Amino acid sequence: MNHAGVLLDTGPLVALLSKHDANHDRARGMFGGCLPPFRCCEAVLAEACFLMRKINADGPAEVMALGARGVYQVAIAAQAHLSNIEVLLKKYADQPISFADACLIRCAEIHGEARIATFDTDFRRYRWGRNRKFDQI
Repeated sequence: MNHAGVLLDTGPLVALLSKHDANHDRARGMFGGCLPPFRCCEAVLAEACFLMRKINADGPAEVMALGARGVYQVAIAAQAHLSNIEVLLKKYADQPISFADACLIRCAEIHGEARIATFDTDFRRYRWGRNRKFDQI
């Protein structure tokens, strides 16, 4: 079992809440194999709420309920790291990086955490710190 603090991307969060998602069982395994709280950012939550709203009207509230229960915590306030996030967006401008991805990379740098719950294969290319790889769970 992984200790608390694993980074959390949008895909596993949505898949966990959506029983009809093709990755639902995979997401359950990710969440079951890690101690809460996961670390995420506002951008991940915004993406998850947007996607969950398409699935059902209560979807965004379900995303927030997980946070209220301590499953995840917002571990980075983007406002305090805009220049660092800008650097990351420029560094990976030739790749399909999102604002949420850049925030998670920055979160890894701040908290020294390489483990990430994600389905996004781009995290195989992204680096944090000087040149550290992510450990996708």
